[in-house]
Amino acid sequence: MKNIHILILVFSVLLLAAPSVLSATDISNSFYNCGIPVSVSKPRGIVATIDGNGKNVVLVWLLDYRGGYELLKIDAVTGESEEFPTPFLPESDCPFASIMSSRNKYYTHFNSHFIEFDIGKRAFTFVQTTSPKTSMSMTEDDNGIIWSATYPTCAIVSYNPQTREFKDYGQIYTQSWSQYPRYIAADDKGWIYVAIGETSSQIIAFNPLTAKTMPMIPESERKNGLAYLYRDLNGKVYGKSLEGSYGEWYEFYDGKGEKIGSHTTVNKKQYISGMQGLFYKLFPNGERIKILDFETRQLIIEKNSQVIRSLHFDYISEGSLIVSVGVAPDGTICGGSFKPKEFYSYNPQTGQMLHRPGYGQWNTVVSQNGKFFIGGYTNCFLLEWDPLKNWVPTEKNKTQCNPLLRCEGAADIYRPHKILALTNGKIIILAGTPGYGLTGGGLLFWNRESQTMKVLKHTEIIPEQSTMSLVSFSTEQILGGTTTSPGTGGVKKANEAELYLMDINSKHLLWHKAILPGVQEYSDLCLAKNGMVYGVADRKTFFVFDVNKRKIIYQNDILGRIPHQQGPRILIASPQNIYILYFDGIAKINSETYEITRLVTSSVPVTAGGDFHDGRIYFGSGSRLYSYVVEPQVQKKMDGPTSLKLH
Repeated sequence: MKNIHILILVFSVLLLAAPSVLSATDISNSFYNCGIPVSVSKPRGIVATIDGNGKNVVLVWLLDYRGGYELLKIDAVTGESEEFPTPFLPESDCPFASIMSSRNKYYTHFNSHFIEFDIGKRAFTFVQTTSPKTSMSMTEDDNGIIWSATYPTCAIVSYNPQTREFKDYGQIYTQSWSQYPRYIAADDKGWIYVAIGETSSQIIAFNPLTAKTMPMIPESERKNGLAYLYRDLNGKVYGKSLEGSYGEWYEFYDGKGEKIGSHTTVNKKQYISGMQGLFYKLFPNGERIKILDFETRQLIIEKNSQVIRSLHFDYISEGSLIVSVGVAPDGTICGGSFKPKEFYSYNPQTGQMLHRPGYGQWNTVVSQNGKFFIGGYTNCFLLEWDPLKNWVPTEKNKTQCNPLLRCEGAADIYRPHKILALTNGKIIILAGTPGYGLTGGGLLFWNRESQTMKVLKHTEIIPEQSTMSLVSFSTEQILGGTTTSPGTGGVKKANEAELYLMDINSKHLLWHKAILPGVQEYSDLCLAKNGMVYGVADRKTFFVFDVNKRKIIYQNDILGRIPHQQGPRILIASPQNIYILYFDGIAKINSETYEITRLVTSSVPVTAGGDFHDGRIYFGSGSRLYSYVVEPQVQKKMDGPTSLKLH
């Protein structure tokens, strides 16, 4: 029986890997819908429990490109599923924390809404709007009251399931940066303790009776990162200024904190609660979830380490958000998706689409000399993919993978926003913002010949800023544009973004200037045929920069909303022209006058750009891939669906 279950799972995985055949549909005005590359949703909190009849069920908060769109209930005996749409518009937000209470009710809190799901009644039984915005931690106190602490202002709310009394206390601790309250606990006296980060850690004590708030960690002990705490069985709360092995422990009780040094006896009070990765697997009758796969739609149940059931379940998904779009060397349109973080590939000639689990989030992509390079989040990784060779899933420290992990872990570039392939064919550059709570991002240079990495810190470029855009206009120099935005949750320290020129060999700046007063971000740069550099500043100003004269020779308002993405591709170049992607259309730049002419208004929003291939611009709209014909004279004949060899 165990072997049969394994065969079923293997067969399902093989079916998943097979490409789907999609006919690009003309939706209007030469816009073509190529389909959903990654038709999979991401779990944001999973619990094994029982329903009102004592039957084993699995509850899952689900995320697709719309946000946290539903709660999924799976019958752990039959595999039958039931879907409960979120009782408010998620607006791209989703659960980052959830809790299954002692009364067997499931809670989460996002997009400024606190919600309760009663599995016995198979319904959402409480919904309440709250202070902004998204819970980062939830707990239950000794009286059964549910507590939630929210990003970005460290606001807290409470809900009493028995009396149905809801209290929104608002912000309890003020900082100049977005706060991540990742841990919350209550002592047996009723005090609430919240551990925050990332810019500077802290633990706050809060008295619900008086609304009195007290920071518990001295300013001298606060660190970049997250503070940590937990509730002990002895009724007290224990914490430290930084999660992990660093630092001394504190004991918190009745609103007071005492430093105790080491703390070796840990008896955590157990809750079915956690962050977005919550996965509680144990059913009350001793059965356990062994595998829950949202790509294959497989649920495997075990007991006493033996598989007892293999079930198929299903759910409706609008697909994962497309985050990058680029043309690979084999002429396919490739990129990555967001939650789940997957690779996708679309063949324009055959209409075939495939996707596979990716190595992290493919923020930004580029082709160079027959290879496809990916700059990814988290932890700033660089992948090299050969589309003409067999796909071998990426693993650290394995050299036979395809894509191959070239380097990872440049602390100064945690979230890549730009990848640049130099014209010499030898160097790949990654740029982006730093880790959580930090300010100032650097540059990563990957030398393909020597297979070595060189990292520049922000202090070696423009201090307290990060590079958002890059362009190579010779074999010896690059032009960069910065952003004053810090890493996620960090503090903005610079007043104006700058352009800079850098010598590739020495890695030294040749020139830099805040050339457009008041600008906070040079969102994108593109080299024109006449040697000028086209740029977009703050997603609203178009400019033309003369590198030789080091001056702006033209600027004008873009007069349109520009899509936002982690790897901006606003300016799209063909061999003959340069185009601008608007949120609601496509425009063309006159190479002589620099005037912008709108070509078309899109019938779908443009959310992720974009690349030019065979007369078309390809872009993402939510979870779907689209194309638009901008140069019919160079467009190749679109063949019908045919077989496609899987690499």
